[in-house]
Amino acid sequence: MTSTNSQSTPGDPPLVTTQSTQHSENVLPLRSAALQEQRSVLPAPFTNTSPPPSLITQGAEALLYHTHFLSPSTPAALKLRPSKAYRHPTLDARLTKQRVLAEARVLVKLSALGPGSGVSVPAVLSLEWDVARKVKGLSGEQRGARSDAGQGAGQGAWLLMEWIEGKSVKELLREWDAWFKSLDHDAPGVREDIATQEEEVKKLLRRIGRAVGAMHAKGGVVHGDLTSSNIMIRPFAKGHQQNGLTNGKPAKGEDADADADAEPKPEPPDLAGEIVLIDFGLATQSVQDEDRAVDLYVLERAFGSTHPRQEGWFDAEVLQGQEGYRGSFKGSNVVLKRLDEVRLRGRKRSMVG
Repeated sequence: MTSTNSQSTPGDPPLVTTQSTQHSENVLPLRSAALQEQRSVLPAPFTNTSPPPSLITQGAEALLYHTHFLSPSTPAALKLRPSKAYRHPTLDARLTKQRVLAEARVLVKLSALGPGSGVSVPAVLSLEWDVARKVKGLSGEQRGARSDAGQGAGQGAWLLMEWIEGKSVKELLREWDAWFKSLDHDAPGVREDIATQEEEVKKLLRRIGRAVGAMHAKGGVVHGDLTSSNIMIRPFAKGHQQNGLTNGKPAKGEDADADADAEPKPEPPDLAGEIVLIDFGLATQSVQDEDRAVDLYVLERAFGSTHPRQEGWFDAEVLQGQEGYRGSFKGSNVVLKRLDEVRLRGRKRSMVG
């Protein structure tokens, strides 16, 4: 292969060429540097784990890693809140501590409700509210504290949680949309298949509404950032049956050999599973109807912008259905009335700008 170097100005770093030998020589140091940079951000308990933590996503306040707890066979999610250099060190340490502890308290409170409550969240495994905090018997190096930090400066916090297997509602609904678009809508039997799968989506929306209602009523918690990205579907255990379905598909033996010789056709995503709410970084403990209504409004707007095909079902299934939010607790009617007022304020704000 020939090199495709372009002109570079003096002082610029050398460009990576497309020649195979040079490419391999240049990429390896880049990967090593990226790994070194990632490890420099991680606190001490996670800098030498094998396999090393892998970065899943990065937000404005935190980074999320996939790692393990005690042994590689126990996967875990590490939410790291690094210190912010633009904030005063004392203020940064105080805010970081308050936020990581508030999130942990909410998770512990909801986890304590038990499996029959209708609320499932990741379990808290461990946390550290300030990496720079002095602990008897441990040196600063052992705790991961940086020697260049000023007196009283916070050096970030971390929260280790249970790893939730499965996909987010956002991913599943986008897969469903892709399946819908791939269909030959004039083929025989397709309309019946669509009607069946639309009902599965509506069941999922009702389960979401009931889970949010249980969080509000039984947990006394307002999420603060309800979106389809922050709602996970954890697959049922193998062999678990619900309404004649095994992980969302016909139970074995029901139609096992019916279409054995038929051509393979596009399959819709499996929407069966347990609703798990995640990312409580903005959550508060509140029983105010106004706060609950705003929580629902945020979810409604998120669905409208991310899932336009399912937007028309949101009010009827998530909010108004007896198997959804309205039927989840006695005070839901008051919250839904308050939601109407919140919508009016939102529309007025959108018009005024």
